[in-house]
Amino acid sequence: MTATVSFTIDSPLGPRPTTIAYERKGAGEPLLLLHGIGHHLQAWDPVIDILAAEHDVIAVDLPGFGTSEPLPKGVPYSLGTVAPALGALCTALGVERPHVAGNSLGGLLALEMGRSNLVRSVTALSPAGFWTEAERRYAFATLLAMRAGAKALPLPAVRRLSRTAAGRAALTGTIYARPSRRPAEAVVAETLALRDATGFVDTLAAGGSVRFTDDVPGMPVTIAWGSRDRLLLRRQGIRAKHTVPGARLVRLPGCGHVPMNDDPALVSRVVLDTARSARLVAA
Repeated sequence: MTATVSFTIDSPLGPRPTTIAYERKGAGEPLLLLHGIGHHLQAWDPVIDILAAEHDVIAVDLPGFGTSEPLPKGVPYSLGTVAPALGALCTALGVERPHVAGNSLGGLLALEMGRSNLVRSVTALSPAGFWTEAERRYAFATLLAMRAGAKALPLPAVRRLSRTAAGRAALTGTIYARPSRRPAEAVVAETLALRDATGFVDTLAAGGSVRFTDDVPGMPVTIAWGSRDRLLLRRQGIRAKHTVPGARLVRLPGCGHVPMNDDPALVSRVVLDTARSARLVAA
């Protein structure tokens, strides 16, 4: 069940209150899950029960997405604001340096949290920030087209499309390699999440100049890329490996940009292996 927590974040405008929605499940070392732009915490539904068998899992709606409130007026949706805000969220929930796994925007935020030493391990699935300018423009244009499509379709049409494999492919084929596996109700919900995301425009605007160029030392890092990622092309994983040379680079065969639905067992194993390696280092 989704809950909310309110806390104060630091921002260029000074301390500001914010409220984040999250779902918490399981027991063990904490594991924070971060979704991509235009998505919501339910992106992790295919893997959350597997992960919760070993971890205290906290899946969050990022600020301005899902049912989380937008950031306070005038507060930028930048790495320098959102990553520390996620650290403040962990403090508000009584969690110290969780493991973190993120997809796309969430993967970029996970790496930034690792760079800032806010977490104990990082799993980044197709993280943003390793693109060329041409690749970034392509990804942003694709996202804007998806958003425009979600806004243009009336809800009855979305529901009707979601009931067929071809319709699910039309709605979500850009991000899933196997969209027919996605439940119809999930496709409806994530289409609405994309349509209604109050933080979408500001997050995209803030991402225009983002390049992740720093190493993430002192903790296990895994960077994983779907072989069928149509949004952030898999060659960006090679650049990520060069940027974070100590990272483990993993190929996710047959997976798209949001791999949790395409191969839940594989994605879960990648996340769990990264967390286990942190425990081995600590021992």
